[in-house]
Order: sequence, then structure tokens, then C-alpha cells
Amino acid sequence: MNIIKKHEFRLTADWNGGGRNGEGRISAGNLDTQISIPKEMGGPGVGTNPDEMLIGAAATCYIITLAAMLELRQIPVEKLSLESIGVVGEHKGRPKFERITHKPHLILGAGVTVEQVEEAKSLIETAERSCMISNALRGNVALSVTAQVDRVK
Repeated sequence: MNIIKKHEFRLTADWNGGGRNGEGRISAGNLDTQISIPKEMGGPGVGTNPDEMLIGAAATCYIITLAAMLELRQIPVEKLSLESIGVVGEHKGRPKFERITHKPHLILGAGVTVEQVEEAKSLIETAERSCMISNALRGNVALSVTAQVDRVK
């Protein structure tokens, strides 16, 4: 009999009135921040917003998954950085999160082999398909990866 370990995460939120243009605060574990609708969408732009939170969840899950995979394969990494771009459009008069593109920049360490470079390139794609948050979004939000891989010179 397999016992499946489950993890529960809790978040609390308070809204300080003002309707759509009000402000609030969320707190969960190490996260404690103000929230509101972004200025780009006609809100006050205080603190973070659902769009930043969604792209943040996708980006952190992706970079942590990729880093773990590279470590597991013992591929020497000098630096790993990431830019993620989320696009929100309007569909039938309502905002819709359309896509997220991750743009990792991987600098491999000294002594990396040609095989390790190729494996690292493969892991860049595999990490996106393995990330729990990406898998939760898949089918509703288009996900893609455009990577740059370099070696230490």
C-alpha cells in the first residue's frame, strides 16, 4: 500500500475596501506583501498583483526544477538566470492570461563536455514539462522556452 504524502499551503488575504480599486495584503509562509490591480489594467498598482504572482509561480518553479535537474546530472553550472514574460490579452471583453515565455540564460562551468552541453539544452525543455506549476497551467496558458546556453570562457 502506497502512502502518498500531501503538502498543504495556506494563504491569508485581507481587502481594505474601495471595491475594484482598493488595496489588500496577502501572507503565506515567507510571502507577505500588498496587493492591488496593476496600473496597466486601471488599478492603483500597489504591491503585487495576480498577474505577477502567476508568472512568479511559473518562473520560480521552472528555474528550481531546471537547477535540480542540472545538479542531478552533475552538469557544472557557473550561472543560471531567467527572464519570464507573461502576456495578458482580452478575450470576449475579459482579461485572459494567454502565454508565458521563459528565457533562461545558462552559463556552463569550466571543463564542460560537448555531451553535457547537449544534455543541458535538452534539460531546458524537460524542466518546463516537469514543473508542477507549468503542468497546472498547461492547456489554458501557452508555455514556451527560449534559451541561451554559453560556456565559461
